[in-house]
Amino acid sequence: MKDINLEIQEAINAADDALLYLKEAEKFAKSAGNWGMFDILGGGFFATMIKREKMEDVEKNISKAQKAIEVLNLELKDLETIIDVNIETGDFLTFADYFFDGFIADFMVQEKINNAIKQIENAILNIEELKISLESMLRDRI
Repeated sequence: MKDINLEIQEAINAADDALLYLKEAEKFAKSAGNWGMFDILGGGFFATMIKREKMEDVEKNISKAQKAIEVLNLELKDLETIIDVNIETGDFLTFADYFFDGFIADFMVQEKINNAIKQIENAILNIEELKISLESMLRDRI
């Protein structure tokens, strides 16, 4: 069996990886939100395209974060702890945003962006709290 201190450190490292990708996703989501507001106010196709690029960057970082969280969960299983973070992205609103580019579609996409930002912020908070607990656990063992 592995040394418990090593298990804790591996979990901390996995938490750091997840936080890195989540914070990148948060940055892109907030940027997408800003472009989304501009789009709602009449930004047009150009604003829609930039917003969509930012949303794709969010999705890429969320995917990487989810993989890091899977690794974190594996490490936590060794410590008999588990964290469950699930951030979903959908394709319908992307389709609607491009093909029904009007106020209602833009508003729906903006709501989705705002919801994603809240989910990402909650995931960051949960993982930061977990990391603090792990670091405390490690300090107490030394």
